[in-house]
Amino acid sequence: MFRSLRARNYRIWFLAGIVSNVGTWVQSTAMNWFILTELTDGDATAVGIALGLQFAPPLLLLPLTGWLPDRFDRRRLIIVIDSLLLLLVAGMGAITVAGGMTLALMYGLCLVFGILNACDIPARQTFVTDLVRQDDLANAIALNSASYNLGRLGGPAAAGALLVLVGAGWAFVANGVTYLALIVGLLLIRPRELVPRARPPRPPSVWGGVRYLAKRPDLIFVCATIFVVGAFTINIPLTSSIMVATFGGDAADFGIVNSIVAIGSLAGALYAARAKRARLGVMVAAFALLMVAAIGGALAPDIRWYTVAVVLTGFAVILALATANGYVQSTTHVLVRGRVLAAYMAVLMGSSTVGSPLLGVIADTWGGHWSVAVGAVAAGAATIAGVAWLRWGPRTELPPVNSATAGAPSLPEPLIPGSALEAGSPFTGPSRVVDGEEDDDEGEPTGTRKPVFDT
Repeated sequence: MFRSLRARNYRIWFLAGIVSNVGTWVQSTAMNWFILTELTDGDATAVGIALGLQFAPPLLLLPLTGWLPDRFDRRRLIIVIDSLLLLLVAGMGAITVAGGMTLALMYGLCLVFGILNACDIPARQTFVTDLVRQDDLANAIALNSASYNLGRLGGPAAAGALLVLVGAGWAFVANGVTYLALIVGLLLIRPRELVPRARPPRPPSVWGGVRYLAKRPDLIFVCATIFVVGAFTINIPLTSSIMVATFGGDAADFGIVNSIVAIGSLAGALYAARAKRARLGVMVAAFALLMVAAIGGALAPDIRWYTVAVVLTGFAVILALATANGYVQSTTHVLVRGRVLAAYMAVLMGSSTVGSPLLGVIADTWGGHWSVAVGAVAAGAATIAGVAWLRWGPRTELPPVNSATAGAPSLPEPLIPGSALEAGSPFTGPSRVVDGEEDDDEGEPTGTRKPVFDT
């Protein structure tokens, strides 16, 4: 379960990530409650708009956000982006503490935060592939989810305490301090111990990831179902704020509910970490469990029963997301992984751009319980689509599994510049040499077997 922690660099990244993720959840929880109770008079639509502004940039900037981690040194890139995020959230905290925050200004800061975060997330996600060997990749991705949810375990409760004791502004400042911890962790990582990266013979194409994704029906299926549940089912910070307000809870109750969600989420991440390979059947089963949890949340008569439902929700959400993320990364070739992952993350985060405002409107119009009920319907639709895909969908030929990888999908060896696929290999991923012949200048192979993307 914890085999990736054998690598020193990954241990540093994991621990620094926990600190950073605590800050992320402190800010997210404090911001939602601050908008709902101080900048507005219980306006759930305003909270949805703020979340939508944070999640729209991954869609709008998709080509750029995926190209950056494939083009530049990921460690240095993350340091630069997180330094800018540190300045942004510290400024947000200073303005709030000074009493100068308005709803319009908060919207603007959310948009800037979303732009920087859109560049940060693909770089962070793909940086994991620089820290561990291929056979530990699925485990490392799942442990990343565990790190995220360890932060979630304490972050919302800390946010609730800060909101009660000193106010939202200091919660934003606290998040800035955690960015500093991550930057220090990155500086402690030894570059010479990073996994060597493949270097294509020419700069990567900005749209290469989208072209690759378009030729992988299995990845399209993953993105489509994740978009549906992402839009209406897994937006727990929003639905929790709505439901706590519906039940008459305060900021402390809101923090506790979000921390309790992390119990289920952490269990889901650790369960996913046990798997040697990410499988679509597990993702579909998680969708079904998520539907059951959402039905329970929609029917909850009080905050105690709702809290029980969100524990199961947290487990199902993280199991689905960790499995989907692991599948995308472990079955995508290293040369295009950053751009494909950016497309996946854009779908996941961009789904909130669609879903958050709609859930806010539903809650304001028909009540908070209906905003959770809509999520149950979306999870049910994703489950049905998943069962149909597993039964009748096209079979995608993936890299073979061999004993050297201990159950992880084995990718060819362009990790070493100049290496090529063996003729007749079942892998349909990219190589700059195909059946012994180099690609031509236009990016199309001159051999008999065509790769599924052009770097």
